[in-house]
Amino acid sequence: MLLLLLAAVGAWQWFDSRKAAPAAGVPAPSGSMEALCIPRMKTGEGVTVVRHEGYTAAFNATRQTPEWVAYVLTAEEADGQVPRKDRFVPDPDVPSCRVTTGDYKGSGYDRGHMAPAGDMKWSARAMEESFYLSNICPQNRNLNKGDWNDLEEEAREWARRYGAVCIVCGPVGADEPAGWIGDAPVAVPARFFKVFLRMEAGGTKAIGFLFANRAGSRPLAEYAVSVDRVERETGLDFFASLPDEAEQAAESACRPGEWGL
Repeated sequence: MLLLLLAAVGAWQWFDSRKAAPAAGVPAPSGSMEALCIPRMKTGEGVTVVRHEGYTAAFNATRQTPEWVAYVLTAEEADGQVPRKDRFVPDPDVPSCRVTTGDYKGSGYDRGHMAPAGDMKWSARAMEESFYLSNICPQNRNLNKGDWNDLEEEAREWARRYGAVCIVCGPVGADEPAGWIGDAPVAVPARFFKVFLRMEAGGTKAIGFLFANRAGSRPLAEYAVSVDRVERETGLDFFASLPDEAEQAAESACRPGEWGL
């Protein structure tokens, strides 16, 4: 217990100092908080990691969707006032991103943000880049505007309440696509994941969520799982730069009540 407490306190001091090293094998943004968000992964052929102002993404050229998107949302950013842009374009920094809005036309799927525009209202550039198609997946319309959107809104509340949260999300790449759309073509994810981490004087807290890419209207707590579960499903290693004991304690737990759910 003492070791766990010391690990948690050390993690908090490390997190607050913003001096940690980036995760291995991935170019990290400046500042330890942002570096903590970047998951460890086996970078396969056709995967490009790109860092934009508001988020970092790993884009899969075969599926024409991100493998993951990671960013930090702070309390100040959650209350940004930049208006929504609504201009979906291929990512100019990812030559392999050949998907266009035409690929979605008539597909029945929404252009679902991974890093949502609502989290990028703190910067005109961040807002514009959130509409890059390297940040977008075919998403069931009901899910996009319903439970997924509800979790996005909850995340902004968490950022305000806790000062900042690390967020990583994307399609569950280990799944076979539910289908393909457009000429690119673009893989339709069968499921999506989202993981969160916050750090406070009382220790490190983390929670994960898994969503099937279909209509549904359920309490968010019913989608909640441990981060360990999401790691098993995706093959990604989240928050790997944490001290081992703090990481294990945070990622093995699934306590929606600690997040107000």
